[in-house]
Amino acid sequence: MIPVSRSRRTPSPRRGPQSPLLRSLRALAGRFAPYPLAAALAAPLVAQAAQPTLYVADVGGSVQQLFDQKIIPGFEKTHDVKVVYVAGNSSDTLAKLQAQKGHEQINVAIMDDGPTYQAMTLGLCGKVDPAPVMNDLYPLAHLGDDAVGIGMVATGIGYNADAFRKLGLPEPDSWNVLADPRLKGKIGMPPITNTYGLHTLVMLARMNGGGEKNIDPGFAAMSGKVAPNVLSWAPTPGEMDSEMQNGDVILAPYGSGRAVALQNTGFPLKFFYPKEGGIALQVGACPVVENAQPQLSQQFIQYLLSPEVQALQAQAAGYGPVNRTVKLAPDVAARVPYGPAQIAKLVSLDWTTINQHRAEWTERWNRTVEH
Repeated sequence: MIPVSRSRRTPSPRRGPQSPLLRSLRALAGRFAPYPLAAALAAPLVAQAAQPTLYVADVGGSVQQLFDQKIIPGFEKTHDVKVVYVAGNSSDTLAKLQAQKGHEQINVAIMDDGPTYQAMTLGLCGKVDPAPVMNDLYPLAHLGDDAVGIGMVATGIGYNADAFRKLGLPEPDSWNVLADPRLKGKIGMPPITNTYGLHTLVMLARMNGGGEKNIDPGFAAMSGKVAPNVLSWAPTPGEMDSEMQNGDVILAPYGSGRAVALQNTGFPLKFFYPKEGGIALQVGACPVVENAQPQLSQQFIQYLLSPEVQALQAQAAGYGPVNRTVKLAPDVAARVPYGPAQIAKLVSLDWTTINQHRAEWTERWNRTVEH
């Protein structure tokens, strides 16, 4: 059963306009047409059955608030559809897609680029239709035939500026700060099942003579130098935010979008791209294969790529626009990956290799790093 956002209404049966249920209700309404009161009571049932429902899976927290309050209502009004938000992190959504294969309930899946590539490889995504807005995207937003990037974020490091100042610590500029012994018991580290944790592992491997095809140096650095400093292996961004806000953790790998969300609360988080490179992370969207609302799924993805929605995402969720025509206010542009020059500086990962070994790396992480 799909968990439904509390802010959405209870979903009605997902049946198309020609469903037996709708035909029966229309026939019932017709029978009672000579009787005004009965006809009035039957009419709402017909209208309810006629309105389709679109299930959209994405992360919770501030992103869900943005969708519920500012993005979804406009689409619902324009397309006469009810959108139900299915909250969960990217790995949760991927697991739901696998479990529902052949009995698809989610219509549009929004995930980090790594799980999106996995979903495409597993045949869980349908084709993305051509549309005029697709011609306005940066080339890297075209993730393949079956998915498209809807926002660009990047993994770097966030830290509590007030706490660093009180401890007399210098402003960090490198991934190596994770191994600084002065931060023992003060670091938060997302696990490998979280994209930020996986990014950190790969970056440590690259900095120590390895990389995606030789991950051993990354595990050596993570288990030998970083893990001793870690207080919390917070599995979700929301939990990491809480650890930061209560002062237990003062530094952690962060996504630029999550950093913006925490900064918007007034928390003194400073976010930076380490000198060795910030890691590109696209938020991808795919129309789920053989889902019950193929046309609405395509329209919703195109809607997310419109300049208006792209600007909303940049301001509230910290997503850099993938639509080249979007113009951002200077204060918003300064906080997100924006423009071809900045995006070109981000490090891209070899997701083909990563996804081939991800299960093995996860088991190794649980055995040797987080234990």
